[in-house]
Amino acid sequence: MGFTMGLNFVLLLVMVATNILSLYHLSSTVQSPNPPPPVPVPDHLLRQLNTLRATINHLTRHNPPSSTTAEPSSAVPRDLILHSQIGPIASSCHNHPDLLHRYMNYTPFSTCPYDPDIQETLILNGCHPLPRRRCFSRTPSKPPSSLPLTPFPTSLPDSGVIWNKYSCKSFACLSQNNPTGFDLNAQRSSLLKYTSELDLPLTQFMQLAKSANSPIRLGIDIGGGTGTFAALMKKSYNVTMLTTTMNVNAPYNEAVALRGLVPLHVPLQQRFPVFDGTMDLVRCGRAVNRWIPLSVMEFMFYDVDRVLRGGGYLWVDRFFSKAVDLEKIYGPLIGKLGYKKVKWAVANKTDPSGLKHGEVYLSALLQKPVSKS
Repeated sequence: MGFTMGLNFVLLLVMVATNILSLYHLSSTVQSPNPPPPVPVPDHLLRQLNTLRATINHLTRHNPPSSTTAEPSSAVPRDLILHSQIGPIASSCHNHPDLLHRYMNYTPFSTCPYDPDIQETLILNGCHPLPRRRCFSRTPSKPPSSLPLTPFPTSLPDSGVIWNKYSCKSFACLSQNNPTGFDLNAQRSSLLKYTSELDLPLTQFMQLAKSANSPIRLGIDIGGGTGTFAALMKKSYNVTMLTTTMNVNAPYNEAVALRGLVPLHVPLQQRFPVFDGTMDLVRCGRAVNRWIPLSVMEFMFYDVDRVLRGGGYLWVDRFFSKAVDLEKIYGPLIGKLGYKKVKWAVANKTDPSGLKHGEVYLSALLQKPVSKS
C-alpha cells in the first residue's frame, strides 16, 4: 500500500510537470497568429522532469506492482507474504472496509462510540494502530473512589469497567463463570509450587537468574490474562512486567490495570512496543500454543529475540501441541534462536482434548547468549 501510494504520488508529480511544460509551450505559441520560433525549455524544468522519470523507473524496477492473479515470487518466503497480510500495520485496514467504516463513523470532537467488539476484531485482523483520533474516549460514569494498592486485592471495583458489551456485569460474575481467568489467585499456586517437571517456581527461577549474574528487572508476559504472573513478580521481587492481553468477551485489560499493573492491548502477531534489547524476561503463557498460525509464531519468537537483552530469558510455560509437531516443527523453530537450554521438560497433556489429539506440554527456560556475531 505504501509503495502504491508513493508511486501514485510520483505519477501525479509527473502529470503536473508535463502539464506545466504543455502550458509553457502553449503560452509561447498562442500569443499571435504567426508564432515565433519555439522557445527552448528551461534546463531546470527538464532536470525536474528527468528526475521524476528516473524515480518512477527505480520504484517500478525494485518494487513491481502486485497483481491479484500473479503467483508470489519464489524468492519471497510464503510465510513472509502471509504475515504481511495479517501484520499489525495500518495498511491491513483496507481488507476490512465495512468494519472500518463502522468504526470511523463518529462525530469529531465528541465522545467516541463505545464499540470494543469492533476494536478487538480490527486489531486481531492487523488494523492497528487504529486511526480514530478526533474523539474523546469514554470512561465509566462513576469511576471508583479508591483503587487497590496491592496487586492481590480481595476484589476489584466493578465501577472501573464499562460493562455494556459483556454478558457479565461484575467481576464476581466473571470469577464464578471463568475462575481460571478471573480468580486473582487461580494461577498463584502453579507459579509458586513444584508439583511436576513442568513447573518452575518463581523462587527457583529467580535463584537461577541470580546464580547466572543475570538480574531480572523488566519483562513481558505474553497473553497474561488478568496479570497474575506480573502481580507476583511485582509483589515478591519488585519486577516490572508488562502484560499483553486482549478483551475477548471480558475486560482483561481493565482487570490488569485495576491491579496496578501495565496492560498492553496488543495481539500475538504485533511487534512488541518496546525498544530492542531492553527486556530481562519474556514469558509465553498458555495463550501461546499450537492454535497460533506457524508464521505468526515464528515472527513472535524473533521479536522476543529482538527485545531481550543478552543474557535475558525466554520462559515458555506449558506450551501445548501434538507430540509429533513438537518434535518436527515447534522444537526446531525454538531451536533456531540458538538459546541455552536451562530447562526443557515435556509431559503428556492428560485432559480429554490432549488425549484425543495426542498432545503434550512443553515447559522451557532458555537464555539468550550474551553476544551474537
